[in-house]
Amino acid sequence: MKRIYFLLPTVQSAESIVTELVANDLPEKRIHLIANESTSLEDLPEATLLQKSDFIPAVERGIPIGGTTGLLAGLVAMAIPGFGGIVSGGALIATTLAGAGVGTLLGSMVALEIPNTRHKAFQEAIDKGEILMLVDAPKDQVGHITEVVIRHHAEAELEDIEPRTALLPPGY
Repeated sequence: MKRIYFLLPTVQSAESIVTELVANDLPEKRIHLIANESTSLEDLPEATLLQKSDFIPAVERGIPIGGTTGLLAGLVAMAIPGFGGIVSGGALIATTLAGAGVGTLLGSMVALEIPNTRHKAFQEAIDKGEILMLVDAPKDQVGHITEVVIRHHAEAELEDIEPRTALLPPGY
């Protein structure tokens, strides 16, 4: 899957494009719209909190940082005289996994309040009233979807096509 970014000038343009993409067999759950607070998207597929926040990138950062911290804590415990015999290889793995879990949890909780850094480049346009459309498309359909939008909707601006990582849940 890849994520395609379009900037659209109006809600009417967004409605038209969503209708056309759904008619071209793209499920509506793969289309996400982000607008400023004063723009009503009505029945259009609005982006969820996961898509609007930095939740997934924080999880991606929290796992290795927390895991490394847990591993180091386990190694320090092994190095302490008299305590090192208690901490074995299994306990070292447990501290690493616990650290990864805690790092993921803390990082993701904080990130729910942080706007998605991937959308930072579009924030000025969103603030002015434009609508950011995120379309999640299978790799083999990216060209077709982009062509449909650009050919039939001259007002739409193709902004970016980014690969998605394996960690992203469906609909992110």
